[in-house]
Amino acid sequence: MNADRILAAMNEHGVRCLLIGGMNFLLRHAPVLTCDVDLWIEDTPDNRRRCEEALVSLGATWGPTEADWRPVAERPARWLDRQPLFALATEHGAVDIFRSVTGLTDWSASFADGADEHTAAGTPYRGLSDRDMLRCQEALDASERKVDRMRALRKALGVLS
Repeated sequence: MNADRILAAMNEHGVRCLLIGGMNFLLRHAPVLTCDVDLWIEDTPDNRRRCEEALVSLGATWGPTEADWRPVAERPARWLDRQPLFALATEHGAVDIFRSVTGLTDWSASFADGADEHTAAGTPYRGLSDRDMLRCQEALDASERKVDRMRALRKALGVLS
């Protein structure tokens, strides 16, 4: 997994996105096993086009079915418009692109509340805030919540539960 290359491609193409999920938690709080880079993109036509270009530069592959799996470079423009979540493969690791996130309704507010950070190698990224990471976990069904992550986020926020 080369999260730096994935984040750098998004930066190079001017994609407005927030790092969410396990990689955001790993980089900002504690070492946890994570197998992909989850990005919540600003859901506008221009930003989706920039994201498509960034994914082409990463050699991403995707398909609505296994039989239709192929490089995204072979897909017609606007393919990111077709659904709210995409799980893609790249030579740098798996990437999930979210157009919406459970528990959060306003991308702009979450972006404004996000944290500007850098990976250990120095790649800049904007990560989802601790408050919004906690909101996402709380919005999940109890069986899907990551209790240890919620505990760490509450501690970081100074929230007793």
